[in-house]
Amino acid sequence: MTDYGHEPVFGVSIDPTVHGIDQAFALAQRADALGLDLLAVQDHAYQPSHLDTWTLLTYLSAATSRITVMPDVADLQLRPPAMLAKAASTLSILNGGRVQLGVGGGPFPDAIAGMGMPRREVAAMVAYSDAAMGILRAALRGGHVEGGNDEHRVSYSAGPAAAQPPHVWLGAQKPRMLRLVGRKADGWVSPLNVYVPPADVPAKQRTIDEAARSAGRDPADIRRLSNVTGTLTAAGTPTRHDARQGLIGDVAGWTAFLTDAVVTLGFDTFVFWPTGDTLRQTELFATEVVPAVRASVARERSAR
Repeated sequence: MTDYGHEPVFGVSIDPTVHGIDQAFALAQRADALGLDLLAVQDHAYQPSHLDTWTLLTYLSAATSRITVMPDVADLQLRPPAMLAKAASTLSILNGGRVQLGVGGGPFPDAIAGMGMPRREVAAMVAYSDAAMGILRAALRGGHVEGGNDEHRVSYSAGPAAAQPPHVWLGAQKPRMLRLVGRKADGWVSPLNVYVPPADVPAKQRTIDEAARSAGRDPADIRRLSNVTGTLTAAGTPTRHDARQGLIGDVAGWTAFLTDAVVTLGFDTFVFWPTGDTLRQTELFATEVVPAVRASVARERSAR
């Protein structure tokens, strides 16, 4: 059992496709009004149907009043760390600190190379990500930044730093990137639950924790985000976890699943990827599932 003690945080994924613009803004504004914590947008710039993630996040931020925005996750190979830090700090200054920064190494080397960046296989991608994380975290604090590796180095004065510098969350699935989370990231972004089912999570958490301890860090200081896709169904529907469609079940089933994800699997932040009627699904999630999970987690922790 792993529970790192953080209060649960809940958000919703926003579709970045060009044909979904109207729905994206309607969903963002409704999520803001419903009290959700986070708007998350995937980053696949090589997809011709996708809007640029950072531009979309900026517009979503301007169209809302209290909710935080986050790339889920920004591709570090297409968004060099010095410039990404500049963009994140700028948006945090402009919107009052409503920015979290999810980043990843970039999973598709051919697509990344097609947009003019070097083609890096796994080992080179991990090495680049390691260097980029050091640069990114230093740049968000402002001041002189000196870092990188033989392939990618920087030496410059970063700023302006935001009063609330965004936390850096690293998307990871395999051991080398998970160890990098433990060494350098503020949080882990787990891929969708259809790619990382619950049974696979404990081993990944242990990898992060062992790396954190080896680096002199407390594993409890690292936040853990789960991207959860699926469908909320009518009351009484048996809950199941489908390998392609994600979690399918009623409010009670979702509540039990997410409570267990907190108190047993160690997650504290959840991004809902709704299927079907997106607005209606998000309403149910925000008004019924979220308060039920908060109450259930509090009961479980109190019972200990």
